[in-house]
Amino acid sequence: MPWFYYIARGLVIGLFKLLTRWQVKGKENVPKEGPVLVVANHINLADPPLLGISLDRKVIFMAKEELFRSSLGAYFVSGLGSFPVHRGKMDRQALRRSQQVLADNLALAMFPEATRSRSARLKKAMPGSALIACRSGVPILPVGIIGTEQIKGMGWILRRPRLTINIGKPFSLPPVDGKLTREKLVEYTDLIMQHIAELLPPQYRGIYAGKVKP
Repeated sequence: MPWFYYIARGLVIGLFKLLTRWQVKGKENVPKEGPVLVVANHINLADPPLLGISLDRKVIFMAKEELFRSSLGAYFVSGLGSFPVHRGKMDRQALRRSQQVLADNLALAMFPEATRSRSARLKKAMPGSALIACRSGVPILPVGIIGTEQIKGMGWILRRPRLTINIGKPFSLPPVDGKLTREKLVEYTDLIMQHIAELLPPQYRGIYAGKVKP
C-alpha cells in the first residue's frame, strides 16, 4: 500500500511541524541507498513516526506484536511498513523477516531496549539488534532521540516541545572470530548502545553513561 504510506508520512510531517519544534541533525549521515540497520533509544510512542520521517528514506520497523491484534491496528501498522515481533523471547519469524528486509537493500529500524524508557534514560538493551547486525553484516546507523518524554497529557501541545533527532555516522561491528557466543552478543549490544549514548545528552545515557568516551 505505497499510497497509504506516503499519505500517512505527509500527515505525520505536518503534525510534527505544527505541534513541535522538530529538528534533525546529521541527516548527511543517512545512506541514500543499500541496506542499513537503524538503532535508536525509545522514550515515547511518538518515537517510531518521528524517526521514520527524519531519515528521508522509507524505513521498515519491527513493532510489538500487540499492535497487530486488531484488524484496524494491523492494517494501519502494516501499511506504514512495520511487521510484528514477539518481545521477551526469540522470535525466529521476525528474525527471518528482518534478514529479508536487509537482503532487499532496505532500511530496518529497531529499538534495542525493546520497550520505552519512562525516565528517558537508557535501559539495558536486548541482543536482537546485535544478532541481526552480525548475521547480515550491514552497516548500523545510530540515532539519538531527544525530547519526546515531553509528549504526555494535553499541555505539551501548547508548549510545542523541542524534539531533536541526532543521527550519527554509520559503523560496523567487528567480524566474529568463530562461534557467535552469548558473551559476544552482549559485547556487541553494549557497543551499539555506546554509539547511541554518544548522541544523547548526559542525562539520557542511563546505564550506558560509563561507556561514552570522554
